[in-house]
Amino acid sequence: MSRVRRGGYIFLTWVGDHPPRHVHVFKDGCLVVKWDLDHGRAMQGAASPRIRRLLSELVKEGLL
Repeated sequence: MSRVRRGGYIFLTWVGDHPPRHVHVFKDGCLVVKWDLDHGRAMQGAASPRIRRLLSELVKEGLL
């Protein structure tokens, strides 16, 4: 499991989780969005422009 805190959000991924490769984004203990990293779209919930920017940064840094 990978857990990263950034911008008031918690980004969680699990090794061996079901495809497609995705991340769960939480704020204050509630799921905000489940984001498909392979296709760049929301699987559940909605990603604000800020969350999209944070996701992009984390991917570039190799954290997701």
